[in-house]
Amino acid sequence: MISIPAHELNDGTTVPAIGLGTWPMNDAEAEQAVRHALRLGYRLVDTAAGYGNEAGVGRGIVTAGVPREEVVVTTKLPGRHHGYEETLASFGQSRRRLGLEYVDLYLIHWPLPRVGKYVDSWRAMIKLREDGLVRSIGVSNFTPEHIGRLEADTGVLPSVNQVELHPLFPQDALRAFHADKGILTESWSPLGRDSLLLDDPTVVATAEALGVTPAQVVLRWHVQLGAVPIPKSADPARQRENLDVFGFEPGPAQMAAVPDRAHRRLGGDPEVHEEF
Repeated sequence: MISIPAHELNDGTTVPAIGLGTWPMNDAEAEQAVRHALRLGYRLVDTAAGYGNEAGVGRGIVTAGVPREEVVVTTKLPGRHHGYEETLASFGQSRRRLGLEYVDLYLIHWPLPRVGKYVDSWRAMIKLREDGLVRSIGVSNFTPEHIGRLEADTGVLPSVNQVELHPLFPQDALRAFHADKGILTESWSPLGRDSLLLDDPTVVATAEALGVTPAQVVLRWHVQLGAVPIPKSADPARQRENLDVFGFEPGPAQMAAVPDRAHRRLGGDPEVHEEF
């Protein structure tokens, strides 16, 4: 089994240095993928209420035969449930679908600044943590301004901000902000979905030089940045390949060559994107 390093969060808990994403799997796909991933050695599983697969993720955790306390389970609050009481109720629904007594990491999926209720949701998440129903709380797709408002209004910083991050969109300024605030960066779309990133000549050349695959090079790029990638895969061979990124280390020149194309966002802009 592959040994996975861990990161300590600003609340004293820890998360593995790589995880399994589950969007856009359905329940049956998620159950099978999670079960196999945990048996391979994954210990971080990422889902969301909006993915529609929390029940399958929960069944995969139960049937994998891995002690519950070894698994870091992440789910997320959907936009339609922003608000204090709405967040508490939504979390209860997620927990029941997952079939778990507690959730390790609970995130606000999108800030929805036009709606303007993410601070209310954050207060509810603080209560969930205080009540022991959630171990750590964080956000997803938040900008420094959004996080600054959470800190100003509640005095509590997120432990994690899960954002679009890959060599085509390296988020240098945001990552520097996270480092200054002690917030862990998690990477969604770590392999640059729907792009030609894995065919990039510099990525391919680096992979050939190191004797690994282009996907492993890109995932290792995240690891060396100190970010936690959560690649999605239901294929056992690909899951194993994605996990096996701790036995090699690109040199500085190889790392610098990876993000060698025009930087662009592939997903939604948190200032205007709305997902309910």
